[in-house]
Amino acid sequence: MTFERYMGLCLYHSDFGYYTQGRERTGVTGDYFTSSDLHPVFARLVARQAAEMWELMGRPKPFMWVEMGAGRGLFTCDFLRWAKAALPEFDKALEYIAIEPGGAQQQRIKARLTSAGLEDKVRVCGNLEELGPVYGCFFSNELVDAFPVSVVTRTQGHLKEVYVTADESDLREKAGPISDPAIAAYVARYAPGLEEGHRMEVSRFAQAWMKSVAAKLTRGFVVTVDYGDLANRLFTADRPRGTLLAYHAHTATENFFSTPGETDLTAHVNFSALIDAGKAEGLEFAGFTTQEKFLMALGEANQFADIYDPGQTIREIFQARLKLKTLISPEGMGTTFKILLQGRGMAGEPLTGWKYARTPAGGPARES
Repeated sequence: MTFERYMGLCLYHSDFGYYTQGRERTGVTGDYFTSSDLHPVFARLVARQAAEMWELMGRPKPFMWVEMGAGRGLFTCDFLRWAKAALPEFDKALEYIAIEPGGAQQQRIKARLTSAGLEDKVRVCGNLEELGPVYGCFFSNELVDAFPVSVVTRTQGHLKEVYVTADESDLREKAGPISDPAIAAYVARYAPGLEEGHRMEVSRFAQAWMKSVAAKLTRGFVVTVDYGDLANRLFTADRPRGTLLAYHAHTATENFFSTPGETDLTAHVNFSALIDAGKAEGLEFAGFTTQEKFLMALGEANQFADIYDPGQTIREIFQARLKLKTLISPEGMGTTFKILLQGRGMAGEPLTGWKYARTPAGGPARES
């Protein structure tokens, strides 16, 4: 089978998929950390940005906030608690929808919401198809990197696709013909200079997902947070093996076949492809920046007072500052994670989170 199909089964099989079993995926006991695992300030600052979107859209009621890939519900709870405490008018207008596939994972989110007293504030759905037209914002954080990808390589001047085959009791990869002309077209568009022996990922699922999101959005925004970059910075000679990795117990490897369904498989996001897919469905490119610049822009107005909680000790204040530093550090999450803004019916509307963003040169597929 193609690697794309193999990865899809490993991650999303209804019974044995990594994302559908309801297992602990993030945090200390999981396989990786997200920004929401570190500190609530991430969700708090995003909530401030959401409230600004609501204002720019004329304070609609309801304002729909659709969180795709809600995971354990940490971001959901942090966002809603902060909105209620700090942004009461926005909170009254807010309709929050959390999307997460798999019944076990949905039950985990609902249990967390109930424990926080927020069960009446959130509608939990399994997929986009359950939604009607959306007037507000689609938001995702570390979702697109988990979509299945095809893997291609150049051998003797020709493109080859990576397949997965069985060798006695083991799985291994084997190069074969390109399974779909769309894969070759993707390479020609985003990595025409792929060198001999090098490999890269093609995420057709990410493109299809963006088109589905665009079809649901009547007016408002799409915010995509993930690690990756624009194509000209992603598919480069210094990544001869591409970006595909397996994560288990906070350790990254290229062992994709030893424990199917028990290991996270992930690849960096090609934001150029998301921009192009959105544009094809009528979404305007509105901004592209790093997590560092996004959070700095939103936090500077009150000198990041949002990281503090009432009654904190000096030690807790110090720990909160260290966690904020991790979120914005240029040596870590601050520049690894990028934040893409797209919109419909909101062309030219300024948003604080992207005020330090650089405009891509020659169109949104590239950055200066």
